[in-house]
Amino acid sequence: MNFPKDVKYTKEHEWVKMDGDVAIIGITDFAQGELGELVYVEVDTIGETLHKDDIFGTVEAVKTTSDLFMPVSGEVLEFNSELSEDGGDNPGLINEDPYGKGWIIKVKISDSSELEQLMDADTYAALVG
Repeated sequence: MNFPKDVKYTKEHEWVKMDGDVAIIGITDFAQGELGELVYVEVDTIGETLHKDDIFGTVEAVKTTSDLFMPVSGEVLEFNSELSEDGGDNPGLINEDPYGKGWIIKVKISDSSELEQLMDADTYAALVG
């Protein structure tokens, strides 16, 4: 399993990587492995300001559907068009490259102190053990 050191993690298995004041968010390698082949990703919160732990979308796998939780508060700026039905319609990118091309949303964070509450790679690796 892959646990990049340059991202922060949540107990709900989302990750956050900062790019200036924009947070790039996706699900972890562990999460995509547990879910299996992803067939659909829905995000209908573009333009909305959500709070930490709010649901921002769902991922659907062959065997289950899971909610996606905001790791930090902020405005949802963008949904990865490569994943979207209206765009590339390739949710499998999350399975192939969860920390790269498989990112899900970009968020303009409203409280950067919330990043300090997230786990580093070593802590997350111990959690999923």
